[in-house]
Amino acid sequence: MIDLNLEKYNYQLPDERIARFPVEPRDSSKLLVYKDLQLSEDVFYNIKNHLPRNSFLVFNNTKVIPARLFFQKINGVVIEVFLLNPVEPTNVVSQVMETTETCTWACMIGNKKRFKEKIVGKYSIRPETEKFDAELELIAELVDHEKNYVKFSWNNSDLSFAEIVRFFGQIPLPPYLKRETELKDYDTYQTVYSKNDGAVAAPTAGLHFTEQVFDDLTKKGIKHDFVTLHVGAGTFQPIKVQNVVEHKMHCEQIVFDKSFIVNLLENIDFVIPVGTTSMRSLESLYWFGVKLLSGQKEFFIEKLFPYNQTEVFTAQESLQAILDFMTANKLFQLVGETEIFIFPSYQFRICKGIITNFHQPDSTLILLVAALVGENWQKIYDYALENNFRFLSYGDSSLLIP
Repeated sequence: MIDLNLEKYNYQLPDERIARFPVEPRDSSKLLVYKDLQLSEDVFYNIKNHLPRNSFLVFNNTKVIPARLFFQKINGVVIEVFLLNPVEPTNVVSQVMETTETCTWACMIGNKKRFKEKIVGKYSIRPETEKFDAELELIAELVDHEKNYVKFSWNNSDLSFAEIVRFFGQIPLPPYLKRETELKDYDTYQTVYSKNDGAVAAPTAGLHFTEQVFDDLTKKGIKHDFVTLHVGAGTFQPIKVQNVVEHKMHCEQIVFDKSFIVNLLENIDFVIPVGTTSMRSLESLYWFGVKLLSGQKEFFIEKLFPYNQTEVFTAQESLQAILDFMTANKLFQLVGETEIFIFPSYQFRICKGIITNFHQPDSTLILLVAALVGENWQKIYDYALENNFRFLSYGDSSLLIP
């Protein structure tokens, strides 16, 4: 039985150190560099100077959707429906976002006791700004009271669900920002390379990247590629148990293209994920390969699966098994799920470092950082606190190479 005490991964984060808004331009944020056991700092747009030339960066190209939907009943009561993950017509997020009929999602519901019948949201489209001259209606129906399943339908089959939520929804900022969403957030709380709709929180390590930074990396010969992990609301869930291993991990959907597996195999020597979601995706991919090599074909990585394995395979062996599986089954894309829990004692199989922001105390993300850099996580965070770094989603960045 693994026993990991939460008190070892706590620190005091003054409220004034939480960045309520991002810096502009986004690549002008501060960068803390931890490499060869040494600490230094720079500006993010100089990150090319700190990455080894053989680095292969992996980005999460998920796109934050306006997941907060507000419905006002005839009597004035407002019900908030927060999208978590789809359940019908499929659980594959990308497919559900493109549906033009109905879909059902697991949700968090505010004012649930008043949600007893179908509720209708209305949106008047201005013909001079939109291609539809009509009033849109989005209907929400609570179809499973226990599981919080909400069925959505709308009155225009020319519009996908992705387009519908852009009309009706609001970008869900992290609760610790303690402010309402502003118009600028629809741009600043999205990476410049976001592509696939489905996240309810941004992969914030990528918020610092600009087209200029990408150009600089390319000129230096540093390669990169993209995966998709749709970040769930569980990323903000604090650990409330003393033995952190007992914490219930959230499950997230991950998507890999076959071309990515090929690219990763060719650049496996020094893989650096951009963000904790990319790291979770990469390490989960390794363990799926292990499952295939052990005769299992289910792409679901349970919370503690890595800690219960005795047979060791190389990253190349694991990735080759995935590539062979995809080739044999004529698959060009893999969709899986992971609830992998990375904490101290975890042995990294693919990732050699990470680009990431500064995380909340007592969080699963602090544990992930500590798993990578060991007890020096405290030294890194002390330095950031003492040198005026900004924390959390809209805060500054770090490059950690143990």
